[in-house]
Amino acid sequence: MTIPSRFRDLFEKRTFAHFSTLMPDGTPQTTPVWVDYDPDAGHLLVNTARGRRKERNARRDPSVGASMVDPDDPYRFLSVRGRVVEFQEEGADDHIDDLARRYMDVDEYPGRGDDEGARVILRISVDGVATS
Repeated sequence: MTIPSRFRDLFEKRTFAHFSTLMPDGTPQTTPVWVDYDPDAGHLLVNTARGRRKERNARRDPSVGASMVDPDDPYRFLSVRGRVVEFQEEGADDHIDDLARRYMDVDEYPGRGDDEGARVILRISVDGVATS
């Protein structure tokens, strides 16, 4: 399954996603994140630092969900259910810089810190889609 072409513009805007993983006790954990899409692979992409809660949860249980609302039309949304199929470190630093250009209009992601783990891209298969 892929993201319908009429919703791919959401990945060119400053569209935030609410990304959900499952805690060890089975309860949901949801975080607002920057989001991207790899149309060639059909993967939703979420970039995070190694060791953060969402990365740890997804390693234990790869079932995830994400929903996003068009920043220009709050009645237009995309919701995705899927599984993290890869934890990709290669290219993750460049990817977070690309996202920072889109979301913050800066050349480099300013949130890097000494206490932060390596960047990692969560590559998510698109197993289910809901839209409005």
